[in-house]
Order: sequence, then C-alpha cells, then structure tokens
Amino acid sequence: MVKITGGQVIALDGKLPRGSRDGTIGRGAIYIVSAWATENQIVLGQVKVNDKSNEITAIPEFLSKLELSGCIVTIDAIGCQTEIVKQVVKEKDADYAIALKENQGRLYEDVVLLFKDLEKSNHTAYTFEHAETSNQGHGRREKREYWTISDPDVLKYLRGFEKWEKLRTVSCIRSYRYTGEHESVEDRYHIASITGAKRLLTVIRSHRGIENRLHWTLDIAFNWDQCRVRKDNGPEKFAILRHIALNLLKLEKTSKHSIKAKRLQAGWEDTYLLKVLAGLSTLVYT
Repeated sequence: MVKITGGQVIALDGKLPRGSRDGTIGRGAIYIVSAWATENQIVLGQVKVNDKSNEITAIPEFLSKLELSGCIVTIDAIGCQTEIVKQVVKEKDADYAIALKENQGRLYEDVVLLFKDLEKSNHTAYTFEHAETSNQGHGRREKREYWTISDPDVLKYLRGFEKWEKLRTVSCIRSYRYTGEHESVEDRYHIASITGAKRLLTVIRSHRGIENRLHWTLDIAFNWDQCRVRKDNGPEKFAILRHIALNLLKLEKTSKHSIKAKRLQAGWEDTYLLKVLAGLSTLVYT
C-alpha cells in the first residue's frame, strides 16, 4: 500500500511530449498535467489538457479527483488563481505554496514592493523570517536566500487579499548563481497558506522533484519525447502506461539499479518482471 503521508508535498506540473505532435494533420503536441508525491516519489495521476484549453481549466478538474487531505499542493504560476486556491483549501482540506508572477498583476506588484521596502529599510520595516541554503557542483556554485512575511496586519493591505483563501505568507527567494567569474541573480515570489521560512524553502525546493525525478526520468529512461505514437488517444494512453510502469519500478526495491536498468532487467528476466508486476496489487493510494 502506498500511503500518502500527511504534510508531504504534492507537486502539479505539466509536460509537452514533443513526439506526440502530428504536423501532417496540423495537430500540436498534447499537454499532460501530472501530480507527483514528492516523498513517496509516486505519480498520483494525470490529466490531458484539452486542445482548446489550458492548465487553468485542467487543474481544477484534476484536483477534484485527488485525495489531498493534510498535504501541501505546489503549482507553478499558471495555477495561481483564487478559485484553485479555494478548491485546495476548502474542498481538499490541504495547504498550498504557489508561484506568483505577473499573471496576478496587482498582487504581484504589491508583493514585489513589500520586499523592496523590506530591503530598503535594512530589513526593519516588517517582521520577517529568513533562511538560506547553498550548494556547489558541475562547475557552479548556488546560494539561495529566502524571506517570508506572515504578519496578518501587513498582508491585509495587499490588493485582493480577501479573495485568497487562507493566505498566510508571501515570500521572496533570491537565487545567486556563480559560474567562473559570471554571477547571476534572480528573485522569485510565492504565496502560501503555511508559515516558516525554512519550512517553505523546503516545500518550494521539493517542487522541482517533479521535473528532476519524474519528467527527466520519463525522458531518459522511457524516451518519452522520442515516442512517435500519435493516432487518436494513443499519446495519452501511453502516458498512463509510462506512469504506471514508473510507479511499479520505483516500488520494486530488491534491485538497486537505475530505472532504465530496471526496465532492461524486466525485459530480460521473467522472474524479475513478475516481481515488478506484483506491485500492482499493492499500488493503492490512501
């Protein structure tokens, strides 16, 4: 049984499998939104975005099918919508940490100004929390500083604040990247229903797992972008099969090899294949 632990991060993100595009009939590549349990490293489900729609309409439909009570939902800026936030909190009994960009103009402007004021005042204008991390590798060094403001007497002045269900924290992440003598700095902003700079930093960084541990793995181990299945609902159905296969390979713990090597082993050895398939009887989400 796969138990979705309370408090863990459920990341929602989309992927465009490039091979599903069929130029001969003028059909673009499909877009799949997946839900990824970052601690269990399991795909909880997927939904195909309709050809004449986008993630804003697909995410609410997807959320309605997921059991998320007690979890923290993370979404990119396209999911920063008042109705989606309300659905996460009210219907799903969950928390959220969502990227904030210019698609929410007034709120974005106010949050950016808030942290600029905090910086100009030498971090004395408002009550805040601070955390930072750093890492080095592959010829570059990265440092991240993280500031959160959770004072309700400050947040209530954000334009449209009352429309955002359970909005308790706004945050700014400043990322420094050093490659040789070159330095780059980027600021990113989020809204959240949870508090604590260290906690939020962990939650937001864990969202990257859906890119690094799901989408990247599907590309490398399953060659998803190179798949030329295009006819009818084939691309969507094969996406479901890949997600199921990935879940089963991750649940099989006797082999310590990579996902790609496990796939090969399952193809070569019927005994190992049966071990992998045995996970179907335990793949139950609670």
